[in-house]
Amino acid sequence: MSQTYFDQKIRDIIAHAYDKAPSVRAMLDKAGVTPADIQGAADLHKIPVLSKDALVEIHQANPPFGGFLTIDPADLPRIYISPGPIYDPQPPPEDPAILLEPFRYVGFGRGDRVLNTFTYHLTPAGILLDDGLRGVGATVIPTGPGNTDLQIMMVMALGINGFVGQPSYLMQILDKMESMGVAPEANPFKKALFSAEPYLPAQRARFEGQYGMKTTSAYGTADLGFIGYTRHDMPGFRIMPTVYVQIVDPTTGQDVEPGSNGEIVVTTFNKAYPLVRFGTGDLGALAADLVDGQQHLLGLFGRSGEAIKVRGMFLHPNQLRTAAAAFPAIDKIQAIITRPEHKDVVTLRVELKEGAEANNLGEQLMAAAQNAVRLRVDQVEFVPPGTIGNERLVRDDRKWE
Repeated sequence: MSQTYFDQKIRDIIAHAYDKAPSVRAMLDKAGVTPADIQGAADLHKIPVLSKDALVEIHQANPPFGGFLTIDPADLPRIYISPGPIYDPQPPPEDPAILLEPFRYVGFGRGDRVLNTFTYHLTPAGILLDDGLRGVGATVIPTGPGNTDLQIMMVMALGINGFVGQPSYLMQILDKMESMGVAPEANPFKKALFSAEPYLPAQRARFEGQYGMKTTSAYGTADLGFIGYTRHDMPGFRIMPTVYVQIVDPTTGQDVEPGSNGEIVVTTFNKAYPLVRFGTGDLGALAADLVDGQQHLLGLFGRSGEAIKVRGMFLHPNQLRTAAAAFPAIDKIQAIITRPEHKDVVTLRVELKEGAEANNLGEQLMAAAQNAVRLRVDQVEFVPPGTIGNERLVRDDRKWE
């Protein structure tokens, strides 16, 4: 592939989306842009960045698919839900083989038995990974997260040699197996695909060095699917050929220099559900040149927006506000994310209004927050007035070491 290839794909998707997706047409019309104005990647800056919050508003105003779906809904294999809520259609892939790149890189294939520890409930991760593994011929053991002792029993009984999930969870499994007397050389895991959290150098050293595994870490979102994946022969992420990535100034939306940090903005080439200039809220940097015909993301460097990813799920301040609004006694609330022993812990700090009593408010709030956020809250702390002040509603205190 070349830049000419990407320019042609961009021209095609913009023309198609303008013709078939009312919300894309409205976005371009509002900006005074026509398809003829977009002749390639260099012209994309003329289109405003579509933020996640704006996408939620568009979906709510144009249910159920926000005016982006360009095919008959009866042809959708699945519909997911993501925070907002947004009802994300899973469009049929135009070239299914392209989506299998990360799985083929790791070496998954016929004869492999792979533990899929991503959840299959409400979120797309479990099914997307399941589809990819079956696409390359592997056998999937769909366990989801948790029940570690049972998962280890299945690993040993079935000779499971592959893993997909969060790297921290594989660390837990391996720690538990070692405590049971399973030596690294006797461990059956040989291949792994990670996602949903950073893949740390110490983890990679253990998995690939001590255990001799081949691994990759995939970067993606619920709205876009896979965006890129890591390889041993390059730093950062090899971008999938199904999307075009820009790095922009989060304030202006204009491209930054190659190698500079900015928000990751993605245009998908899938014509069934075209998202144009979608702002992920993630920060990254892009290499100046294509690598083997594909874009190359040098790394991920945190978040530009208010939402924070916890255990693979985004926690947005608006979700926290929704949960707290049901309790008149609450004056201020804040979520603090920590990571003791390589496990994400969510703590809610609460300031009560003058004269209000806590009683069993903590348990009720934990339940309400889990329903609103779809994320387990580990503990609630009631703090004196003035403790929270004007701090961020969601504060990330994790140390990735």
